[in-house]
Order: sequence, then structure tokens, then C-alpha cells
Amino acid sequence: MARIVKDVISLKDIEAAAKRLKGVVHETPIERSSTFSRMAGYEVGLKLENMQRTGSFKVRGSGNCIGLLSDEKRSHGVIAASAGNHAQGVALAATAAGIKSTIVMPEGAPLAKIEATENYGAKVVLKGATYDDAYAEAVRIQEETGATFVHAYDDPAVIAGQGTIALEILKQAPDTKTIVVPVGGGGLIAGIATAVKAINPKVKVYGVQASGAPAMYLAKHAEKWVETPEANTIADGIAVKKPGKNTFNLINKYVDDIVLVKEGDIAETILLMMERAKIVAEGAGAISLAAILTGGIPNFGNTVGVVSGGNIDVNVVSRIIESGLVKSGRRVKLVTYLVDKPGELQRFIASIARNRANIVFVHHEHAGRNINIGQTMVEMDIDTKDSAHAELIVAELRREGYTVEVH
Repeated sequence: MARIVKDVISLKDIEAAAKRLKGVVHETPIERSSTFSRMAGYEVGLKLENMQRTGSFKVRGSGNCIGLLSDEKRSHGVIAASAGNHAQGVALAATAAGIKSTIVMPEGAPLAKIEATENYGAKVVLKGATYDDAYAEAVRIQEETGATFVHAYDDPAVIAGQGTIALEILKQAPDTKTIVVPVGGGGLIAGIATAVKAINPKVKVYGVQASGAPAMYLAKHAEKWVETPEANTIADGIAVKKPGKNTFNLINKYVDDIVLVKEGDIAETILLMMERAKIVAEGAGAISLAAILTGGIPNFGNTVGVVSGGNIDVNVVSRIIESGLVKSGRRVKLVTYLVDKPGELQRFIASIARNRANIVFVHHEHAGRNINIGQTMVEMDIDTKDSAHAELIVAELRREGYTVEVH
């Protein structure tokens, strides 16, 4: 007979977490989008956890975990290892509870995230080059001080706290047929799926991972816990090599499926959310909508995608926007060779102007290994309306006799 493994959390734990978190977290809204619904072919709403305190859902899990501590444990404080949203969630929850917190971050953590974590009241310790280095140092400090370690995703109290999002979704949008959730270590979707399947088993729960960080996707499809040697994605909030084991057990039992999304689709969706809905989402926050819009989620009707966070690093924004523009065909690099005489470049530019494209970069080179004498090479980046507009411009240039390569 197969051994029955008891779930580490239940609906009762999630409902208790919701009461515990009153006054600590916001009940975030669901934004209905006619634009995204039209693009998807069914009703789409977005659960805006990017509007949560600290800009991420993480404060729910850490707040519940800290709220359960005894007075004796509170006296020793809490500690966590994180370079991102978990750090700020733990810092805020600890400060709200009146206890001290220490967050260990890699030495290369962005200054903005260090300052934000300190501003929420934590002591920040920088150690090592990677998260694993920071984690090892956090464990050392925990053993030395007796502080409680708040895990980012595999602690039952953290999972229960994240599951409170499901209670809000089902209350705010009782007609929901499908919930789509970003997946990294698995705490968010494990909590949501546990609540959803206890309240209304007919509601589908789909997870989404980046193709460059697919550990839980592989685990779900293999029906056994899996880790990956690398986790490379612009969705750094879900770049996890070793997902949770508690979370895997819940996901394997309650989640309907996990799908993958490509990097280019994540970048394009971040840009789309900014332009069409005025929503700022980090990569992990945009990935649910990316899966919906690329057809990765079956159409069961009204769907809610969880926008898990909006803490996108400003140093990365321009790169993501650039990538999104290229992916959507709105930023195109043209290369051509012109006769090296006055007026030729002006005529080429005039042709582009007639077709209402915006030139954002020009490089003009007279000599080089692949440039014939009497020629000049021109590289030009142009902004267009969409892929069809770009194709029209290239076709027009070729009809005018220019040899144009598109990069």
C-alpha cells in the first residue's frame, strides 16, 4: 500500500494566516483588462501583488511566519538570506512585529535593494558572490545567535501566508475558472493551490516558469523532486535551482500543470503591461500574463493571472524594454551599403522618413574588411509600429534599389 503523505498545510492554516495578516498586508485588487482579454480570447484579470506592501507578495509569507513566533523566539529575532523581495518582506514583517531582523545578501546585490531592506528596519550583511554564499552565512549566524530562519518558500507558515492570495481572488472574483501563478521555489503556487482545491476543486491552477529556470516544471512532469545546475532568466524572482520539497509535494498533488515561457515573451509582456495597462511588473510578475497571451494556458473561461511583484531594477528596465521592442518587431536594425558620395545617406534616411519610422541610432563607416572601395556601410536602428510596418519599410527600400539586411 502506498504511503499517504499528510499535507504540511491545510485550508484552516491559510484562513488563520489571513486573520493574522490583517493590518500587515493589503488586500490587493484584481484589474480586469479588455485589451488582454481580447488578445487571449477569454476574460483576463490580473491580481496586482505588485501593489502589495514592499511591492511583492512575499510579505504575506514572512508576516505569517513571524506572527507565529513565541515570545522567546521573538527575543532572538529572525534571519533570512535573499537578494530581492523576500529580504524586504521579512524586514517589514519583523519591524511591524517589533522584533529585530538580519538579512544576508550577496555582495553584488543592487544598492537600491540593500537600501530598501535597511529602510524597512533590517540589518543587512553582505557575504559572498552568490545566493548560496549568502545562505551559508545566514545559517552560520542563525546557529550563533539563535535567531529564527525565515525560509523564502519551503516553510509551512510561509506557504500558508502566500495562500491567502487565493482567498482574496475567490472572494473578489467568484466566477474565476483558472488561476495562473509564477513558480520559482513554489511557495506561492503551493499555498494558492491548497486553498483553491479545498474551496472549489473545479477551479484550475496553472504554474508558469521561465524556460531558463525550469526546476519545478521538470519535477511536476517527472512526479519527483528535481533540481537544475543553472537558473538563468530575466525573471530573477523565480530563478531557483533547488525548489522546495514541501512545496513540490503540494504542487504535485494540487496544481493542474506547469508551463514554460521563453525569455523574449517575458520581456515583451513587461513592455506590454507598461504601455497598455500602466502596470510596472518585474519579470516574475509578468510571466503569468506572458503564458496567457502566448497560448500556454487552456481556455476554461475567466482567468486571473497573479502579478507577483513590481520591484524591477531600474538598471535592467532599459535592457528589457529594448528586448521587448525587438521581440515585438518595433525595434529593427538595418544594414546597407551605399555609394560613398554626398547625399546618399540623406536619400536613404528620407526614404525611411516617408514611411514614418523613427531613427534612434546610426553608424556610418567608410572603411572596413567587408566594405568595398567607393562604398560606405550604414547600420541603423529604427522604431516601427509593429512587425508589419517594419516589413513594409524594408520592402520599400528594396524596391528603391537598396540592398538591406535586417538584424
